[in-house]
Amino acid sequence: MPVFILLFIGVPLIEIYLLIQVGQVIGALPTIGLCVLTAIIGGALLRQQGFQTMRRAQENLNRGQLPAIEMFEGIALAIGGALLLTPGFATDVIGFLCLVPWSRRALIRAALRRMQVTYGPVPGGPGSTYRDASGHYTIDGDYRRHDWD
Repeated sequence: MPVFILLFIGVPLIEIYLLIQVGQVIGALPTIGLCVLTAIIGGALLRQQGFQTMRRAQENLNRGQLPAIEMFEGIALAIGGALLLTPGFATDVIGFLCLVPWSRRALIRAALRRMQVTYGPVPGGPGSTYRDASGHYTIDGDYRRHDWD
């Protein structure tokens, strides 16, 4: 919870400070124009990278592979797009890092090193066994019918 409070207070303060500093150097209207320009460029980059990521995910699905990295890239693209639509320069830098392929993949690798990924049956999913309120066991699974005749 303190992290979110820090983000909701700290990020806007940093953005306001940077906007004031840049505005003093280049002026108010060019600063506003620069914010709009980064949003336009970011939107175009988001569209291009989003289509490429969807294409790679579809290729993996067609090969029967789980598009796990592409799913993480989609999340990074959504975060980057949201940050680019937020006015300010600090969020724009982070947003562009999420949209540029090599930096996005580096961010994903760093995030995956902090995560623990497990494989196997999900509790309550196919192949699991559980007891209902009356004490009866239920085995959940999949089946296929083969007619050998």
